[in-house]
Amino acid sequence: MLYWMLKRVFLGPLLRVLFRPKVEGLEHIPAEGPAILASNHLSFSDSIFLPLVIDRRLTFLAKSDYFTGPGLKGWLTAAFFRGVGQLPIDRSGGKASEAALRAGLAVLGEGDLLGLYPEGTRSPDSRLYRGRTGVARMALIAGVPVIPVAMIDTDKAQPTGQIVPNIRQVGVKIGAPLDFSRYEGMEGDRFVLRSITDEIMYELMQLSDQEYVDMYATSMKEKLLTKARRRARELQEAARPGRAVPELEDIIEQGDRPGEGPWSEESKDGL
Repeated sequence: MLYWMLKRVFLGPLLRVLFRPKVEGLEHIPAEGPAILASNHLSFSDSIFLPLVIDRRLTFLAKSDYFTGPGLKGWLTAAFFRGVGQLPIDRSGGKASEAALRAGLAVLGEGDLLGLYPEGTRSPDSRLYRGRTGVARMALIAGVPVIPVAMIDTDKAQPTGQIVPNIRQVGVKIGAPLDFSRYEGMEGDRFVLRSITDEIMYELMQLSDQEYVDMYATSMKEKLLTKARRRARELQEAARPGRAVPELEDIIEQGDRPGEGPWSEESKDGL
């Protein structure tokens, strides 16, 4: 009930006026019945704009950290996420992954739409990264279609780490449903799961026009973080008494200048 109040009465009209979302492919969303919406992930606001343009309720599996913050701010944040259809899950792996699977299957079992980000986390640099196979496993167990969705320019409207968004138009492209019923009963085959996931990511690449990177986004984030820490240590060493501080050009390699690579605004991540 709170979801519909927020969406229909408060958030919906305001966000439509401010961000003028351009939507393509709404005809691919079924009027009823369960389906998985598999989306690229550019910005925190993806989970707000996508449900905004769809008439049906859409539930996302969100990390539990959003629901456990302390004090009044934590309570308000949790209330907001529940209000816009977010379901808290533990993403620490192992038994937590199985709990997330059960939570997603429960949503689909109710005949509702489930939103997933196959990349597992926001892109650190606006490129599209390798998908996790959980989306494929869930689709096969539930026997539901997967609808690819590309979010466009949401990272420009709200870059990672920026609380107040920039007022600009965003886009949502919805592709035709993907049917994987030919793999029924093969949810335990890791090669099948990888094949399905790669097919989903290919459709997302086609819809979004993003450059595809065949590695996990979490691995890229760790690589960038390690590189940044190493640079920080080098600067600290260079700044010690009796040592000359090198020129910035000697520290920053080609491709890492401001506006590029890990130093770009899009590369900051709050996850």
